[in-house]
Amino acid sequence: MSEIDNLQKADGIEENKQPINNDDATENKSSELNEEPALEATKINDDEASSQIVDAVKEDDSKDKEEEKGSDEKADVIDEIEESNAEDAEDEGNKERHTIEVKEYDKMSLESLAIELEKLIKNEKVQAIKSHVNDINNEFKTKFQALLDEKKTEFLNDGGNEIDFYYSSPIQKRFKETYKEYRNKLNDHYKSLEKNLKQNLADKLEIIEELKGLLNLEENINTTYKHFKELQERWRNTGPIPRDKYNNAWNSYHHHVEMFYDFLHLNRDLRDLDFKHNLDKKLKIIERAEELAQDDNVMRSFRELQELHKMWKEELGPVGREHREEIWERFKAATKIINDKRQDYYKEIDKIYEKNLENKLEIIAKIEAVNTQESGSHSSWQKKIKEVEALRNDFFNAGKVPIKVNEATWAKFKDAVRTFNKKKNAFYKGLKKEQFDNLQKKLELIKIAEDNKDSEDVEVTTALMKKIQSDWKKIGHVPRKDSDKIWKQFKAACNHYFDKLHSKRNAASQEQIDAYNKKQELLNTLKNLSLTGDKNKDLSTIKTQIDTWKSIGRVPNDKRYIEGKFNKSLDNLFSNLKMEKNEIEMIKYENKLDNLSSNDDNNKNLDNERVFIRKKIDEVKGQINQLENNLQFFTNVDDDNPLVKEVHNNIKAHKQALKLWKTKLSKIKELY
Repeated sequence: MSEIDNLQKADGIEENKQPINNDDATENKSSELNEEPALEATKINDDEASSQIVDAVKEDDSKDKEEEKGSDEKADVIDEIEESNAEDAEDEGNKERHTIEVKEYDKMSLESLAIELEKLIKNEKVQAIKSHVNDINNEFKTKFQALLDEKKTEFLNDGGNEIDFYYSSPIQKRFKETYKEYRNKLNDHYKSLEKNLKQNLADKLEIIEELKGLLNLEENINTTYKHFKELQERWRNTGPIPRDKYNNAWNSYHHHVEMFYDFLHLNRDLRDLDFKHNLDKKLKIIERAEELAQDDNVMRSFRELQELHKMWKEELGPVGREHREEIWERFKAATKIINDKRQDYYKEIDKIYEKNLENKLEIIAKIEAVNTQESGSHSSWQKKIKEVEALRNDFFNAGKVPIKVNEATWAKFKDAVRTFNKKKNAFYKGLKKEQFDNLQKKLELIKIAEDNKDSEDVEVTTALMKKIQSDWKKIGHVPRKDSDKIWKQFKAACNHYFDKLHSKRNAASQEQIDAYNKKQELLNTLKNLSLTGDKNKDLSTIKTQIDTWKSIGRVPNDKRYIEGKFNKSLDNLFSNLKMEKNEIEMIKYENKLDNLSSNDDNNKNLDNERVFIRKKIDEVKGQINQLENNLQFFTNVDDDNPLVKEVHNNIKAHKQALKLWKTKLSKIKELY
């Protein structure tokens, strides 16, 4: 933080690391002290005197500690700050967790959550994002489970067996890979960190022992003082230690530092110089804390307050006894103001969470109301499914609730949705039974068609085949997974019989053979046909060739493949014209309809073509609906997102195809 940096560099002293002998005033004081005749004679040579001094220091220090402890008993916020700083002291990267934005993960889509996790791992220190990653992971699992339940319900409704259900998505795979990367990085980080923590702790304990020994050294006080400053420097430069040892280690260190300063009463000026420096710095810290107490950005103020407490403890030594209680109380007072404002901030947040809770409970009540409604048709259930799906989305977007009721609220929501799904499944199970009965009926018709497809009794079998085709249309829906399969099987058996019947009726005549030869010649001509480049003229030329092809007449049934060759030649010619694809397709399709209507069994051919096109229209509509439903999963995602773009492009392509199929259907209807 810039404010803290400025504070550390105030008065030209950075982090209290400037050697005392660089200060002119200090040099003068030291020389004056050296001139005192009692200075050299005041070495701690007498064990008894030394013991008395140490005992007195300990007694005074003990009294101070008791007083300080009593004044701090109710300062819970101080404990919170010290605990947080202890965590940061173990691993300094942890402090960055305070500045990383916590976003509204509950309102993000699955894809957005995956993207956010990737950004955090790429841009932030792995040890600083633990809480963020946990929130994202929990939210992703919750939303993916909801999606999984939905897909499972669809699978069961389509007639699938629960044991066969399986679903995965690229987003899930992407998220799992990113989360695994995070876990690996975190493990590597802590393995590396663990190697250093114990050694750093041992080094700091050794420094404390050396501090103890300073009281018993028989050397010049200035030499002892220099040794003391070196120990302080070593302490500051020693790396992180385990957080559970941090406060005890610091308290022990601070205790012995104060003992040393009390011991320095033998060299009072030297001690007072340090006391004055520490007092000046601590007053600047207090002033900054009091400024922060007026700042409206509560969380930022509290985070900087933690840094100020850390500086107070770790970077600065004690002050004179006459100032200790006064400045500490002043610092605590500013701390309390900031913390009170933070508590008020949390109360406001709690109000928002309570409002979110009300909204979520209302949504749950609406789902429960839907559960009480009776529905007996597929269309009504589809309406209810869409309604509950919208309520699900509203629930996920309603925001956070108080943590004490979070699990209970989620459980109540899941119970309401589960009840809805049970009722829905019960309905579709009944519907599935009906579809299964329809399947058995259609399988019986398939058996009849296959048993008679090679019959030579034309009169009886033709009537039978037409009857079972009519019966097929009257039977209702079958399970979707069987629909295409049995239709192809039934159609193949019927076509086998009628193709065989037509082959007998349509034996190749000389006229048809001549027509085939003429069309073959026309095909050869088309290969060498040159276009002018004028669209209108070239289109007229191509249409003339199509009219000529039609006028030639029918070809033998076993030569009808020539129609495909002609269409291929037309494709080559049209490719040179700047025409819309649908326009070209309709020109070719009109030619196909002419061929169908010119056959002897033209009604059957047109009927089959109409059925085929209606089926294609239904398929394309279904695909469009599915794609539009997929878009609902991309909540809070911009339209320029690649995945969203792809879905929009697919919808556009399918709508163009739907328009073409409808145009073809209208052309067929004109022939009836």
